[in-house]
Amino acid sequence: MDSEENSCLGYDAFRRTCPSHTVLEMLASKWVYLVVCALRKGRQRNGALARKLEGITPKMLTQTLRVLERDGLVRRQVYPVIPPRVEYELTDLGQNLAGLLTQIRSWAEQHAPEIKDARARASIANEDELAA
Repeated sequence: MDSEENSCLGYDAFRRTCPSHTVLEMLASKWVYLVVCALRKGRQRNGALARKLEGITPKMLTQTLRVLERDGLVRRQVYPVIPPRVEYELTDLGQNLAGLLTQIRSWAEQHAPEIKDARARASIANEDELAA
C-alpha cells in the first residue's frame, strides 16, 4: 500500500495527531531498534538482552520491552518456576519490523566509514571557520 492509499484511509505520518506518527516516534528510539534487532534470532531472557545491548540500563530495558509488548511487537512468556523465568520473543509483527530494521543496520554498518569521514571533514571545516 503506498502513501496515497494510506492517506485515503486517514493515515498520514506527517500529521502530528495521526496514529502512524506515534508509531514512528516509538520506532525512533535507538533502544527499541536495538532490542527488536537483538530478538530477531529468537527468544531471549532479560539478562541476555542486557549483555548484548551495551549501555542500556536495567530500567530502560524494562521500559523498552514494555513498550514493545504493549504495541504487539514482543511477546513476554513467564514460566511458573522459582526463581521466575521470563523470556521475550518477537511476534509476527515484530519479525516483520525486524527485517526492515536489519536492512537499516546493514546499511549503517556498510556506510559507517563514509559517514565517519564526512563528520571528520565537517569538524575540520567548523574549526577552520571558528579560527577565521
